[in-house]
Amino acid sequence: MIRILYEDHDIIVTVKPPGMDSQEKHGFAPDMVSEIRKHLDKLSTKESTRGKVPYVGVVHRLDKPVGGVMVYAKNPKAAAALSKQIQEGKLKKTYLAAVCGNLVDNVGNYVDYLRKDEKQNYSQIVDKSVDGAKRAELSYRVLKRNIIEGKPVALAEIRLHTGRHHQIRAQFAGRGTPLWGDGKYGKRVPGQSLALWSWGLVLEHPASKKIMEFTAEPENGILKQFLDG
Repeated sequence: MIRILYEDHDIIVTVKPPGMDSQEKHGFAPDMVSEIRKHLDKLSTKESTRGKVPYVGVVHRLDKPVGGVMVYAKNPKAAAALSKQIQEGKLKKTYLAAVCGNLVDNVGNYVDYLRKDEKQNYSQIVDKSVDGAKRAELSYRVLKRNIIEGKPVALAEIRLHTGRHHQIRAQFAGRGTPLWGDGKYGKRVPGQSLALWSWGLVLEHPASKKIMEFTAEPENGILKQFLDG
């Protein structure tokens, strides 16, 4: 059962659970597109739409371990409008992350060049002259700091200015401050899960052009502990 924040004829804004794919996957495990289609099937009352596969347009993605706010399009026109907003940087995304290590500054801006290794599903910071390097920029501010298991950990609000593969994880890890629970870019610790969450989304409605803002807080894990503490 997916959590829905908003829905109309053009878009559906949902909260993706951590561990679920944001795109359609072939197999037995549930994914967001399939779950949204099930929801739309239940709402279908017109005889003409029964039995048809509902349109669900994927316009942006979250890594499988990452949960939080996402928007999907319910028709091709809305999908095209949302995709254009992403390309033009008008769709704003805000994330929460638990960052391990000493973040020296309470406010910062990272600009790097990332190259994705398709075989390893991994991105790393490289010189901009390297073939395949793409510019990556984000800004952050520290909301809280704490000592957890004897080590400094910071709760950071992060705004993406570009949308690169594993961008947040790679840019923070590249400075010696990996995200909590990130076994791919940091140290794998049993029992820890990746502490990265899509906290907020600001978009222009594809039909009405109204600016809409959505937020959802994590429901468990270290990020919730930070927020509740």
